[in-house]
Amino acid sequence: MILALLIALLLPGFAFAHEANSLPYGSFLAGVTHPVVGPDHFLAMVSVGLVSAQIGGRAIWTVPATFVSVMTIGGLLGAADAGLAAIEAGIAVSVLVLGLAIAADRRLPVLLAMAAVGLFAIFHGYAHGAEMPVIAEPLRYAAGFLIGTAALHCLGLLIGDITRHYERGRVGLRVAGAVIAACGLWFLTASV
Repeated sequence: MILALLIALLLPGFAFAHEANSLPYGSFLAGVTHPVVGPDHFLAMVSVGLVSAQIGGRAIWTVPATFVSVMTIGGLLGAADAGLAAIEAGIAVSVLVLGLAIAADRRLPVLLAMAAVGLFAIFHGYAHGAEMPVIAEPLRYAAGFLIGTAALHCLGLLIGDITRHYERGRVGLRVAGAVIAACGLWFLTASV
């Protein structure tokens, strides 16, 4: 009895092995946490905001809005198990490319940035839709991951806007971009 209790305390994953326990706060918060707690999703979402801030102008809203809109389509494809291949590799490439864009500190053309994040959003959305817990309410879960994603984009925009006003901030952002790209490369090698 004591051994079982110790195992349950030391390895909490075993205590929550049933799907019903995987949504202790409901479908919406389960959706919000998906992009926030996954390091690959987190880095990509914040990076979209950072790249948008580096570009400036209308990219501040068009690039993140493109990502969220196209991610909705990817989420529907994932929920329908449409058979898209290499999801993890696509997500890893998104982190790698976005990190390189941040590190380069170049003002990308807005349409190029929108096209790139639109492509990346398919993979991220597909993963969110495919990994939706069976017991989740689909609309609430989708609203959660869309809002979680938009919040991370806003975090990236805020960080990007603050850092571009200071020379050290710009250098720090370039270094952060290189670290993000390295993480993307690591994710990519792990996914192959």
